[in-house]
Amino acid sequence: SSFVIFGTRIFVESSAVDQVLSQSRFGVERMTRDIRSALPNSARLITATDGSYQCIEFVPIVASTSYVSAPIAPAVASNSVSAIATNQPIIAGQWAMIYPLTAAEIYNPTGSIAKRFLIANVATIGNQVNLTLAASVRFTEDSPLKRLFLVAEPISYCVEKQTNGTSDLTRYANYGYRTAQPTPSIMASGVIMAQNIINNLLVEPAIVLTPSSLITNAIVHIEPRFSVNGESFKYQHQVQVINVP
Repeated sequence: SSFVIFGTRIFVESSAVDQVLSQSRFGVERMTRDIRSALPNSARLITATDGSYQCIEFVPIVASTSYVSAPIAPAVASNSVSAIATNQPIIAGQWAMIYPLTAAEIYNPTGSIAKRFLIANVATIGNQVNLTLAASVRFTEDSPLKRLFLVAEPISYCVEKQTNGTSDLTRYANYGYRTAQPTPSIMASGVIMAQNIINNLLVEPAIVLTPSSLITNAIVHIEPRFSVNGESFKYQHQVQVINVP
């Protein structure tokens, strides 16, 4: 009986370790893939003062191309943008973004002059795509390389403390653009990517953001510590936002 019990215990513990490893690997890989497609300068990080959560937010790129013509200040306002057609899908409801340099420019509400505007209609003629914006507007600045980004709504990954003392890694989407970075309670329901994270977020952050500079793009450091069967292991993974304005 001791032999059977010992063998069963080894199997149960091995299964628990394998489950946590699989969850952690999936969460980190999914987070990495999303960050690599992030809009330049859109990543921003918030940590609760009581250490109950930590969230990183960024804007995902759906498609990118070069624009041929666009209403750039101080030109006359217009609702028409012409760009080179791309194999990536461009549809109404996405947002057109030109020359994003700061998070404030990306997340602030759009007015008649801004860097982000909603697309109302898309028409492709030959190798050119014509975008009709939701209103007559002007983009704030001209991109030196004529880059046009087509983006969706922001995405957030949050490490949140649970009642059992560990934290979950949760992915939030479809909550809209907000000037101030939203907290998990504002973003409503999300999808759990991983569990059993034991970081003390005030002492050992699970996510660290190195902002972009003239030398390098933004770098996200993913460093969650997972616990299983009384032992722990820690990821130390870096992801660079490879896209530039």
